[in-house]
Amino acid sequence: MPRALPKPFAQLERGRIRLRFFHGDAIDILDRLSPGSIEAFVTSPPYNLGIRYRSYDDGRPRPEYLDWTGQWIQAVRRAMSDDGSLFLNVGAKPKDPWTALDVAQAVRPHLELQNIIHWVKSIAIEKDLAGARAGLKDDLAVGHYKPINSRRFLNDCHEFLFHFSKHGETPIDRQAVGVKYQDPSNITRWEKAGSGRRCRGNTWFLPYDTIQSRDEERPHPATFPWRLPAYCLRLHGTDRVRVAADPFLGLGSSAVACATLGISFVGIELDAHYLREAVARARRALDSKGSF
Repeated sequence: MPRALPKPFAQLERGRIRLRFFHGDAIDILDRLSPGSIEAFVTSPPYNLGIRYRSYDDGRPRPEYLDWTGQWIQAVRRAMSDDGSLFLNVGAKPKDPWTALDVAQAVRPHLELQNIIHWVKSIAIEKDLAGARAGLKDDLAVGHYKPINSRRFLNDCHEFLFHFSKHGETPIDRQAVGVKYQDPSNITRWEKAGSGRRCRGNTWFLPYDTIQSRDEERPHPATFPWRLPAYCLRLHGTDRVRVAADPFLGLGSSAVACATLGISFVGIELDAHYLREAVARARRALDSKGSF
């Protein structure tokens, strides 16, 4: 029997939607959730790359970090429903490219890796390769990345998004984040193309919003755009998600996604400063009554 949850740091409600925010250690709070109570987890834990967080040491010895990863994954598994999903975003850096793969291996004893999705943050498309229908007048380079001044490494324009489930058999709604067929003739050529949409596949181009001041608009060293967790939740199937959760909430992009999609949510964050910003962003999303 799990211990009772502590009083939420904040709670937002609109109709049947309830967003709860907890200030504390992820494993402690996860262990207090009722078994099987969360249908979808979307999170991005610290990468252990020496990032300067306010309240967390991101430079642990690798074995210690991976052991900790296994601990919080076990807590996630216990709280996850049998046909639930964990969407785990992990990045790396050129001098330490194994980080994301090491994390995935640490999860392997506890959950099945069902899909590997590549979150593309910046991409270059040559005019000739885009095809005549694209109507490009020149080559196109879109998105944001951190330039790397190196004779050895390429600019890092993507991160991994691992989709884990308990048994590797969780159904997904492939067309919920689908794309239109570029050539309408494919609709008649393919048996299951009657909707005019196809599976987006495992590469998702989702750039950051352009900002003027990082300190004011994105005061966190590692975050993702809210559309990334929104895509994850839609892929899992929003009609099958009673409650979603993010044990490493940061600035609350997953909370914004749930507020926008109309999904109840549990968020956990160790740093009160980040947590206050996450609550404020989620409140604005609820008040705006935006749609995805």
